[in-house]
Amino acid sequence: MPGKTAPARTSTPRARSNGRAPEKPAQLVTQRALFGGPSPLVSDDLYAQVTSGTAKRSRDGVTVEPSSAVSMNTYFGRFPASYWQRWTVVREVTVELVASGTGRLTVHASDYEGVSRTVASSVVAADGPVTLSAKLDRFIDGGALWLDIETSVGETLTVSQVRWTVAPPETLRPTAVVICTCNRADDCLNTLEALAADPEALAVVDTIYVADQGTDTVDSRPKFAEVSKKLGKKLAYIQQPNLGGAAGFTRGLFEAAKQSDHANVLFMDDDVLLEPDIAIRLTAFANRTAHPVIVGGQMLNLLHPNNLHVGAEYADLEGLAAGRVSEGALSNADLLGVDASGKPNRQERRVEAGYNGWWSCLIPTEIVQAVGYPLPVFFQWDDAEYGYRAKAAGFATVTLPGAAVWHADFMWKDWDDWHRYFNLRNSMITAALHSPFNTKRVARVIAAQLTRYLLSMQYGLAATMLKAVEDFLVGPSILQDGGAAVVAEIRALRAQYPDTFRHSPADVPELQNGELPLIPAGPSPKNKPVRLLQQVANQLLGKHSLDRGAVSLEDATWWHVSRFANVAVTDASQEGVRLRKYDRDLMLKLGKQSAAVLKRFIAEGNAVQHQYKAAMPELTSRENWARLYQL
Repeated sequence: MPGKTAPARTSTPRARSNGRAPEKPAQLVTQRALFGGPSPLVSDDLYAQVTSGTAKRSRDGVTVEPSSAVSMNTYFGRFPASYWQRWTVVREVTVELVASGTGRLTVHASDYEGVSRTVASSVVAADGPVTLSAKLDRFIDGGALWLDIETSVGETLTVSQVRWTVAPPETLRPTAVVICTCNRADDCLNTLEALAADPEALAVVDTIYVADQGTDTVDSRPKFAEVSKKLGKKLAYIQQPNLGGAAGFTRGLFEAAKQSDHANVLFMDDDVLLEPDIAIRLTAFANRTAHPVIVGGQMLNLLHPNNLHVGAEYADLEGLAAGRVSEGALSNADLLGVDASGKPNRQERRVEAGYNGWWSCLIPTEIVQAVGYPLPVFFQWDDAEYGYRAKAAGFATVTLPGAAVWHADFMWKDWDDWHRYFNLRNSMITAALHSPFNTKRVARVIAAQLTRYLLSMQYGLAATMLKAVEDFLVGPSILQDGGAAVVAEIRALRAQYPDTFRHSPADVPELQNGELPLIPAGPSPKNKPVRLLQQVANQLLGKHSLDRGAVSLEDATWWHVSRFANVAVTDASQEGVRLRKYDRDLMLKLGKQSAAVLKRFIAEGNAVQHQYKAAMPELTSRENWARLYQL
């Protein structure tokens, strides 16, 4: 990740958005009711479930055999009625489809407690189009709509082209997709290919901006020419200096605003498994909201495709913790499973979001005009900061159920990495901008984390955190280069600490010959504060109840790891282990540094807070981003 590179350039002849609104349709498609996923990795039951008998499913249709039933009361099959009633001007939705054969079609609704009712039904006895309508009038606190298909003895019914539609607005705002990528050329091309292969989803997209910040560039792949040809003038491929995800996504906002002050910009990660229908769902919702809102998609776990990461989230700003689960929201839920009460995992209650992750998130440029561009923080917390800034200006964030992509599971990413610097520094900046910023409370949060890391012999992680706090105290000037230079600094800093390196188990002789046996943690201590003090005292005295051993990720708690003098700990990625070794001198050095840094933070933090607030308009201005892009 270079600190300084050649000026940004836009390759030619990739055309950019023309800023013109698409023609007004007779009905606006809000989502397709599909019967299968975009990949064999995905269960078709996330879209439609055969509840009895036999049915043959394809992506866009299903044939229900005699005495059988298919329900679309599924994650992707449901229409999020509560969200549409709460946030949009729409008060009626129509299910349009093509049927062939005989059988019954029924539209069901649920309420905020998951109790279902029938709102429309039709007996089909001929071939052709069918429509069923439902009012959006009893869903304020929760509930959804879905279609069920049923046949009796001797009946066969084929249903296809199922579309949930609403009345269109007078003017449709165009949507631009922005994909930020850095040295993930193949992943990015897969995402582009998924969009290019879905004409109906592609039709709602005005432009696709690819902000390529890597050295292994997307256009270096032979497949790029083929994908470019399919996308034609809709593709705008841009190469620019590596300024992190914040700069990559912001570039799309920057370019879209040139074309129109009234457009939707859909951020999307490069390494997702894409459900192209998300473009249709987020675009339609944004076009019908009563007021501009940020509309976010949800995240499903790529390694566990049936699992929803979180239904909606918020940040504990002074606790420096993002990803908190909103009240009533599903979290790490198996969408094909049931909850503790035995009910299917469905998001019946409408829940509020503080912000939405930028794995898929649509921002109307009207909001950008009002609150400015994202902060140049490189990456981490850029999405949360922008969400809370928009909220302070009166713009809500809506996380829309049923609109999702699959993204790498967060639980399989290790916390002890260079990105921890940005996570802590940027969380402090966000808290300074959008909370009272009680420096004593924030200091206690950091001190507790540092203590646990030092006890766990994660000296490199502790040093990474201290660098983040020190750089926060530098003030807004630390963001002048967009964060590029500090990446090299953090990596050089962490390279000084052996515990930051990941080793293959085959490369650790003590693991090969069994000298480091796997030692379980046992029960959690009943009084953790007392145990903490005991372990601190033991470490200061150099006392360890265990000399050597290995610990699984599940057992890698501070109260267990701190018992060892030498320990191999499984990495969260499950790809290797970290070797940690007790070093009293280093622990004392980092402990004293921690005390000094946090004392300074308590004394200076609020003054620095005012500096960040004063610098916000300039940092988030179009002119500042043009400077960073070297335009």
